Amino acid sequence: MTDVVNAPVPRAEAAASPWPVFWVASIAGFLVALDTTMLFAAFDPLRHAFPNATAADLSWVLNAYTVVYATMLIPAGGLADTHGRKRVFLLGVALFLAASAACGLANSVGWLIAARVVQAVGAALLTPASLSILLAAFAQTQRAVVVSLWGAVGGLAAAVGPSAGSFVIDQFGWPWAFYINLPLGGLALWRGAVLLTESERSAVRRRVDFVGMGLLMLAVGAITLAIVESDVPGWSRTELGALVATGLVAAAAFVAWARRAPAPLVDLELFRNRTYRWVNLATLSFGTAFSMMFLTFFFFMMNVWHYSLPQAGLAVTPGPLMVMPTAIITGRLAARLGHRRFLVGGSLLYACSSLWFLMMPGAQPQYLSHWLPGLLMSGISVGLVLPSLSAAAVSRLPMAHYAVGSAVNQATRQIGSALGVALTVALLGHAALQRADFTALYVLHGALALLTGLLCLPVDTRPHKAPA
Repeated sequence: MTDVVNAPVPRAEAAASPWPVFWVASIAGFLVALDTTMLFAAFDPLRHAFPNATAADLSWVLNAYTVVYATMLIPAGGLADTHGRKRVFLLGVALFLAASAACGLANSVGWLIAARVVQAVGAALLTPASLSILLAAFAQTQRAVVVSLWGAVGGLAAAVGPSAGSFVIDQFGWPWAFYINLPLGGLALWRGAVLLTESERSAVRRRVDFVGMGLLMLAVGAITLAIVESDVPGWSRTELGALVATGLVAAAAFVAWARRAPAPLVDLELFRNRTYRWVNLATLSFGTAFSMMFLTFFFFMMNVWHYSLPQAGLAVTPGPLMVMPTAIITGRLAARLGHRRFLVGGSLLYACSSLWFLMMPGAQPQYLSHWLPGLLMSGISVGLVLPSLSAAAVSRLPMAHYAVGSAVNQATRQIGSALGVALTVALLGHAALQRADFTALYVLHGALALLTGLLCLPVDTRPHKAPA
């Protein structure tokens, strides 16, 4: 995504209110964010729907989407600038909707995973295009507020996803976790075709680095596959070692290719920036811990406390609801004080929530005293850390690198999410779970939270003082 902050606003858009454009773009973004957290609630129902599939197989319903979304997200903004933002946005929404219908109709795990890959391509196309459309529709003075609102819509979707998904899946079945996208997405597609005006296409034709995309997918996919299959009897240690080696070789080849390619998927020059380098490492570790904790909530509630799916979804909701107000307050303070204290403090609080879940909840349900305090701690800590990582990542980059730097940071978080799902399934993917099975996961989660705090210590985004 190129710098669109100073893009000219078409006269037709300037004359009319831009808020209908905001709602069209935000509905599409809402669906992408909703789909992510809603599917954490669908893991157990999918197990029952496909009894012959292993937990490792089902993990790819989440991870195939995440890996493809992460790698496609980086070049997608450039595609929107080259081929027209409206065109790419509508194509992304259409692909997302068609794939959502295919997911709901899937009669095998393989078909479902293939449809999720197409859904990820659609999500990656529409996400940066929707933000570019918003920035072009609003005046310069309104853009900061509009971007905050756009982000808040995504945060709201992530917060209501677990409870909404749990209720919908319990009442109508797992396919409706995907069918629910169709009416809202159809509205966004229809109104987008009517309201949006096409942007001027960039004169520079951007190449898509298919080699880089393939190497990155292979690296993340091979390592993720080795993790989820680590406890499966059908895989020998030699085969698992070969998978890990393949992933590491692909990762090294990706870096080597990025050094010599004329238009690489990831510009390694970005990582010469000290703050950007440390923030992305912290984003990887925190993204891993975040998806581990979210998926673990449902495993624990449904298998140890034997909550129904709607009960589990409702019980998880207070944590995500703390994210938005915390993020709003943190963003205002970080603009004056820098992000480091919020990143380090939030990471320590996240580690404390891991310790709470390790020590307090037992085999007998005691939600208010043994679960809710840890859930609130985790929600507040996510509100402190996650938006701060995104903001700190680009705060010291030149404006020309702002968009691609943000995309790489988002992709890094998605890669961490794939690793987190893989680790959770490897540790908790067997059929009969007991309280003791969660000990190793909470210890690992706490260690990743502490690692995030350590990685954020070198981060310095304090505003420079003007000379007297």
